[in-house]
Amino acid sequence: MAAIAKKQENTLPESIQQCIHALDQKKAEHLHVLQVGDISSITDYFIIVTGTSNPHLRALSQTVADSLESSGQEAVVSGVGDQSGWVVVDAFDFMVHIFTKEMRDFFNLEGLWKDGTLIEW
Repeated sequence: MAAIAKKQENTLPESIQQCIHALDQKKAEHLHVLQVGDISSITDYFIIVTGTSNPHLRALSQTVADSLESSGQEAVVSGVGDQSGWVVVDAFDFMVHIFTKEMRDFFNLEGLWKDGTLIEW
């Protein structure tokens, strides 16, 4: 992760900042924000967090969905009921990836998207 350039949180859109703070309040672990818009055609940012269990992943995804709904933004949530250890909330301009530790280590999105910009929050 040391090779990733860093920017400050205040450069983030308000909806992303709200999601970050909501996830932090619900005890999401190892929260990283990657700006990938320059290297991806699917989204501008990834928020990547770890939850402690599948029920915690569900709670975190609901927190994100509630945060987005309160600001009038739509989102699509996938993976909530499948017990896979990976839930994705697609808010179109950004995606929230919520993993168990094992699945986060396995998929290694930070390594896959290492050319993105890590945002300090």
